[in-house]
Amino acid sequence: MATRAPAASARAAVPPRAKAGRAGRKAPTQYIFEWEGKDRKGKTFTGEQRAENQAEVTAALRKQGLTVVKLKKRKAARGKKITEKDIAYFTRQLSTMLKAGIPLLQSIDIIARGHANPNFTQLLSDIRFDIESGSSMAAAFRRHPRYFDTLYCNLIDAGEQGGILDSLLERLSLYMEKTIALKSQIKSAMIYPIAVLTVAFAVTVILMLFVIPAFKGVFSSFGANLPAPTLVVIAISDFFVAYWYIVIGIPVGAIAFYLRALKKSEKVQRTTDRMMLKLPIFGSLFRKAVIARWTRTLATMFAAGTPLVESMESVAGAAGNWVYYDATREIEQSVRIGTSLTNAMQATHVFDNMVLQMTQIGEESGALDNMLIKVAEFYEREVDDAVAAISSLIEPLIIVVLGVLIGGMVVAMYLPIFKLGQVV
Repeated sequence: MATRAPAASARAAVPPRAKAGRAGRKAPTQYIFEWEGKDRKGKTFTGEQRAENQAEVTAALRKQGLTVVKLKKRKAARGKKITEKDIAYFTRQLSTMLKAGIPLLQSIDIIARGHANPNFTQLLSDIRFDIESGSSMAAAFRRHPRYFDTLYCNLIDAGEQGGILDSLLERLSLYMEKTIALKSQIKSAMIYPIAVLTVAFAVTVILMLFVIPAFKGVFSSFGANLPAPTLVVIAISDFFVAYWYIVIGIPVGAIAFYLRALKKSEKVQRTTDRMMLKLPIFGSLFRKAVIARWTRTLATMFAAGTPLVESMESVAGAAGNWVYYDATREIEQSVRIGTSLTNAMQATHVFDNMVLQMTQIGEESGALDNMLIKVAEFYEREVDDAVAAISSLIEPLIIVVLGVLIGGMVVAMYLPIFKLGQVV
C-alpha cells in the first residue's frame, strides 16, 4: 500500500523578491506535481511538490533516495499574499498544539492542511520538510526571512535550546498580536482624515471643472457686476479648466513620487520618520506607539534569555522608526562597554522620564522584562486614548474645513442670484 510522504522542498523554485532594478520582472509559472516513487527497498511513496518543471521534482526526490515512477502536472492555484496576521495566527496555533502535547511536525502539518491560502500551505510544507531533513526549527524559519524576521527566529532558537518552545511561542504570538493591533490603531487614526481630504479634493475639482462653468454661463446673461467672492471662484475655475492636467497631475505625481522614494531611499525614510515625530497632533501618537513596540520587543527578547547586547539588533529593527533605530544602536554600543541600560537610554534623549525610571527599577530589582512589559502596556493604553481623542477632534475639524471649502464655493455662486432677487 502506498505511503504518503512529505512533499519535497520547492524553495529553489520560488525566486527571491526582485530588487529595485528588477521589480517589473514576471515570476515564473508554478505547477503542482503529483508524484509516486520507490525507495531502494521497493517501498512506494506518494506526494506533491510545487515546482517549475519535472526535472526539479526528479532531482529533489533523488536526493531523498526515491526513484520517480509516476509524475502528473497540474497548474498551481494562485494564493493570497501571506500577511503578518497569518504568521501571528500560525504562531498562536502552534503554541496551543505543542502545549497540548502534539508533536511538532504533526502540528505544522495540521495547520498547513487547515489553511485556506495555498501560498501559506506551501510555506509550512517547506518548513516541515526542512525540519524532517534534520534542520533545527530556527534554521528552517531563517530560510524564509520574508516572513520570519530576526526577532522571530532568535526566539525560536532560544525556545529550542531551552526546551521551552511552547512558552516562547505563546509569548511571541502575544507580542505579534499586540504589534498588529498597535499598527491597526495608527492606520485607523490616519485613514479617516486622509480619505475625507481626498474626497474633498475630488469634489472641489468636479465643482471647478463642471459646475461653476455652468453658473458662469448663466451669470454672463445678467449684464451686471458680480460680487467679488463670485469673481474669485470663477477665476479659480477658469484656471482649473485651462490647466486641469497640472492641477490634477502635480498632486497625484508628487504623491506617487514620494511613495516610491519612501520605499527606495533611506534618506527619505529618515526625514519622514523625524517629521512624523514632530507633527502637531499625530507626533505624540507615533512616538508613544514606537516606545510601546520598542519596550515590548526588548522585554520579549530579555525574557527569552537573550543577552541584552544581542537583543538590541532585533529591537532596533522592530522599532519601525529611524530615530529610534539610531538611538538603539547608540544604546547597544554604550551597553557593550559597560554602561547601564538606563544611562545609555537617557543619553539618547528620545525616551520619557517614566520609561527611564521604570527601566532603572527593573535593572536594580532584576525584573527588567516585567517592568518593560508594564511600560509597553501603559503606552499601548496611551495610544488607545490618543486615537480616541484624535478621532473626536479630527471629525469636527474636518467638518469645518469641508464647510468652509465647499460651502464657500456654493455661497459665492449663489450671491449673484440673491442680489438679483433683491433688485426684483
